[in-house]
Amino acid sequence: MQATAPETVLTCRALLLDMDGTLVNSDAVVERVWRDWAARHGLDPEAIMGVVHGRQGYATMAALLPDRPMAENYAENERMLAQETADTEGVVQVPGAAAFLAALGGLPHALVTSADTALAAARMGAAGLALPAARITAEDVSASKPDPEGFLKGAAELGFSPADCVAFEDSEAGIAAALAAGARVVGVGPRAAALAPTAHVRDLTQVTVERDTATDGIVLRIAA
Repeated sequence: MQATAPETVLTCRALLLDMDGTLVNSDAVVERVWRDWAARHGLDPEAIMGVVHGRQGYATMAALLPDRPMAENYAENERMLAQETADTEGVVQVPGAAAFLAALGGLPHALVTSADTALAAARMGAAGLALPAARITAEDVSASKPDPEGFLKGAAELGFSPADCVAFEDSEAGIAAALAAGARVVGVGPRAAALAPTAHVRDLTQVTVERDTATDGIVLRIAA
């Protein structure tokens, strides 16, 4: 009989949670909006899809149109945020997200997302998920992921060092940001598999959350 692969166990004091690709599957709308943007700017839609995930829109535009003034990127990003907020067709929860968030009730956790507050509320609502009370959104940072600012602020908001936190992320920019902040990372979904997170899961059904009553910490059990 083949042996069962052991589970991975991580202990921490708080969790820092990305939204898109981690709690919410918004790939359908992200692809619609950014493929349309690429076509308008004469770029290859297939080529840009590896860049857009995890970053704020203006940062993606700066990477793809390096000679364009940043003021134009900020202005166009505002228009695209409004478009994305209004378009929730196909937005669903990542499998296991509702149960995962329910298990975090009473435990320190914060949303750390590149979305602004309106977009975060729209997508979490469309997926049937409640917004965490603590959250760091686009309005709260001066630099987009992969800069670690969002995760540093999320940990500070909860009153912990990033080293005491585990982040959940799906994208290259997000995982880089969390690691740079000093947090350990659970990579979620196919984009994260090759990005050397601390642990990797297909989706959130593989994660069990427990309170460590001895330390008042959090125990994450990650099924193989």
